Amino acid sequence: MASQQSYPSNVQLPRKLQRPQYIEVPAQNIAAIDPELSHVPVDYVRRGLKNQANQMFSGISALQLSPSMHRSQLHHTPSLTIPIRPSGPSSSYPTHILALSKSSTSSDPYVTLVPTHALVLASNCASLPRLPPSASSHGATISVTLPVLPLTIPAPAAFAPLHTFLYTHSAPQLLSALLPAIPGSFLSTLTSPQALRSTLASGPALHTLSAHLMSSAPGMGALTNVAQNIAAVWRNAVALGVHDPELWHCLDLAWEVILGAMNLGAGAR
Repeated sequence: MASQQSYPSNVQLPRKLQRPQYIEVPAQNIAAIDPELSHVPVDYVRRGLKNQANQMFSGISALQLSPSMHRSQLHHTPSLTIPIRPSGPSSSYPTHILALSKSSTSSDPYVTLVPTHALVLASNCASLPRLPPSASSHGATISVTLPVLPLTIPAPAAFAPLHTFLYTHSAPQLLSALLPAIPGSFLSTLTSPQALRSTLASGPALHTLSAHLMSSAPGMGALTNVAQNIAAVWRNAVALGVHDPELWHCLDLAWEVILGAMNLGAGAR
């Protein structure tokens, strides 16, 4: 079990974010969505999807979808017909709508609705069950009908940064979501995975980032909120079986920086 570190805010945080045991993405889950990819290496599939990220984001943003739905409607809503805003001709519309909740017995009466592309999830999430086929249909570019897929994850409110990363695999973009005050000048240096690892191995670099975060935060409460959000993204990644090395380097870096900022903040009180 990870050791705990105490802070004056009475929040208990693990010293390290444990990585889950590696599980290979099931090739059959990808083939079930696109049989033509049944013998294509998963890494090649991911690279191809990354190159299509802008078209897929364009398709997602074109949907005029409510961000939530009452849980009681799920049983009667196997699919949703969603109006579409005008978008570019190269837009790639989502294949499913995720209905996210903490658990099937959660006290929250609402589920979070997230449009997604099945192939992105299947090629990145080793612990996700095989997605049901999508009989999505486009109504002459006026609307799209998508199946609704209920999915339980630890922290639905923190799903967006991870979901975006599954499309872009962008370390700077993920870190800017995890650490809102991180300097843009630092993010611009992350041109390779090696740059990320080098920062993680540099005590002075971590201290500089922590000091910047501490000085820009309005107080310990704000730092605690940042830490809790990073931990929530981590829990979602573990639950879905996302094993991308760059994702875990980003989580490790964000965790070291926020713990350092909280220690500096506690010492300044």
